[in-house]
Amino acid sequence: MKNTLAVAILGLATMTFFGSGCAKKKVAATPPSTPAAPQQTTTASTPPPSRPAETATTTPTPANTNNTNTGRPDAQTQARIETLLSRIEDAYFDYDKHTLRPDAMKALDADATELRDIISQYPNYKLTIEGHCDERGSEAYNLALGDARAKAAKDYLSKVGITENQLSIVSYGKDKPACDEHDEACWQKNRRIHIVASAK
Repeated sequence: MKNTLAVAILGLATMTFFGSGCAKKKVAATPPSTPAAPQQTTTASTPPPSRPAETATTTPTPANTNNTNTGRPDAQTQARIETLLSRIEDAYFDYDKHTLRPDAMKALDADATELRDIISQYPNYKLTIEGHCDERGSEAYNLALGDARAKAAKDYLSKVGITENQLSIVSYGKDKPACDEHDEACWQKNRRIHIVASAK
C-alpha cells in the first residue's frame, strides 16, 4: 500500500513537471511572432506615398516654362504673314505730300488687323515700312520726303494696334522706282510706301 501511494505521488509530480515545461515553451514561442507583423506594415507603407508625391509635383514645372513664344514664326505662320503683306496694297501719296489720303488708309487697313494679331505673338518679328518718291526733286529732298511718308504710315499702323517696336522705317527717295516712265501716271506709282518683313 505504501509502495502504491509512493508510485502515484511520483507519477503526479512527473506530470506536473512536464506540464509546466510545455506551458513555458508555448509562452516563449508566441512573443517572436507578434513583433514581426508590425515591422512589415511600417516598412511597406512608409516609402511608396512619399516618392510618387515628389515626382507629381516636379513634372509640371518644366512643361510650363517651355510655353513661351519669343522666337520667329514657324514656316506656316511666316507664309501667312507674307500673303498678308502681299495683299496690303502700297499706300500712295499726292505730289510733294506725306499725309495719308483716304485711299491710302483703306489700303493699310485691308489686312492690317489680322497681321497685327499674328505678329503680336512674336515680339522679335519686325516689319519695315519703305518710303518712296518720284524722280522730281533732289536726292536729299526725296530721301527726307520718303522718310516722312514712311513715318506717317508707321504712325497709322501703330494706331491700328501694331506695336511701334515691331515697325521700322527706311527711305529710298527716288532710288527704287516702281515705274520708269516720265509722266504723271508713272510718278503716282512711285509716290508710295511699301511694307516688307525685316531681315533677321
